Amino acid sequence: MGNLPHFQLFIDGEWSEGSDAQIMTSENPATGQGWATFACASAGDVDRAVAAAKRVLDDPAWRDMTQTARGKLLYRLADLVAEHASRLGELETTDSGKLLAETSAQTGYVADYYRYFAGLADKVEGTVLPIDKPDMHVFTTREPIGVVAAIVPWNAQMFLTATKLGPALAAGCSVVLKASEIAPAPMLEFARLIEQAGFPPGVVSVITGDAENCAIPLTRHPDIDRIAFTGGPETARHVVRNSAENFAVTSLELGGKSPILVFDDADLDGAANGLIAGNFGASGQSCVAGTRGLVHRSILKPLIERIEQKASAIRLGEPLQSDTHVGPLCTAAQVRKIETTLAKAQGQGAVIRFGGVAADRPGNYMTPTLVECTSADTETLKVEMFGPVMSLLPFDTEDEAIALANSTPYGLGSGVFTQNLARAHRVSKRIRAGICWVNTYRAISPIAPFGGFNQSGYGREAGVEAILDYTRTKTTWISTAQEPMANPFIMR
Repeated sequence: MGNLPHFQLFIDGEWSEGSDAQIMTSENPATGQGWATFACASAGDVDRAVAAAKRVLDDPAWRDMTQTARGKLLYRLADLVAEHASRLGELETTDSGKLLAETSAQTGYVADYYRYFAGLADKVEGTVLPIDKPDMHVFTTREPIGVVAAIVPWNAQMFLTATKLGPALAAGCSVVLKASEIAPAPMLEFARLIEQAGFPPGVVSVITGDAENCAIPLTRHPDIDRIAFTGGPETARHVVRNSAENFAVTSLELGGKSPILVFDDADLDGAANGLIAGNFGASGQSCVAGTRGLVHRSILKPLIERIEQKASAIRLGEPLQSDTHVGPLCTAAQVRKIETTLAKAQGQGAVIRFGGVAADRPGNYMTPTLVECTSADTETLKVEMFGPVMSLLPFDTEDEAIALANSTPYGLGSGVFTQNLARAHRVSKRIRAGICWVNTYRAISPIAPFGGFNQSGYGREAGVEAILDYTRTKTTWISTAQEPMANPFIMR
């Protein structure tokens, strides 16, 4: 292990090991072998990072920096991200198993998120209020909310970091970024770009570690003012409980069991491609994966035939190879969970049309799988598996399709395939989800808000309003009266 690459923590502008000297090894999902080591933060390291973030808020180098100047730093960071997209993508692929074609392209696109928020940095304005007291001048200003704990998972980590870090820095906050301990290498490498961009020490610290020593001390720390969390619902419940200790404003972007509705007038090739994108894209390791395919009964058979035909050309292979479509899953536990869930579904009468087994090769590979279901209670329609498993269920009427789409505690993504514009508007309006794609799937943009309903979380990331979520409104009253304040015992 001594010859493996090693990644340190980035705290207050300095690189260091964890104070308790804990080291973890990261496995390459494509081989199942350790490929790198990284330092883990202790509670003391968390204290150090938060203290630096709190201190820098009163440091003139950051506190008095103009909004325009903050935007220029973000533009510089965006350029560095774009310049190093290939390197960051390669690290993410090696560490998490996601396809290099996606990680490098997504990282390159993430630069546009930083540019978007750089442009918003000096567009945050206050308001002069038309107050009902003629001898008062009253106005509002927006100030940085304070110290932000940004917690991101291993999947799509460059994207999910940008949606938090971009608006937080544009607003003038300081950030302690906690990377997943499962695959933290790209985030620890990304910290070098923050340093190169010229942000003052302490504005951003990047740490990683387990729940007990890192995540819990961070989310319950008394000096944290804002928590931005992406992860699973169970972990989110702990985050919310921890936030009771500091009353931090909290946003949650959680998992989902997103429905994709395919109506009888849909273009079958487009619908098949949408279902494949929503289920096999990113090897199924996406929070918006459209794992509940709801298909009009009259087209179920021909649609399955199209999917089978297209799936036969899917290449399962090394994630660093450009011709691979589906790579390994990040952890072996995901493969085991999928196998268990598929077995339960078959016991409930579901039919596996193709796939359904772990690939016979080293690493955490699961074959792309199609499950034909006869009941909405089928296990694969309820459990978020985070792997390349598509489940299809027939429906007969529009109302039935909508009811099935909404029969879930989640509400992140959704899809509708139809050539009827009126139906597209009607159905998308009735689906209870934060995002609805029509005749497409898995599209993102820094301009478009991203977030869910119900157990998929609350709060929105990206879009114009995201920056406002990292500010607090201050109201200032200035008396313009010529006479001194009158009776102090009467509220004005």
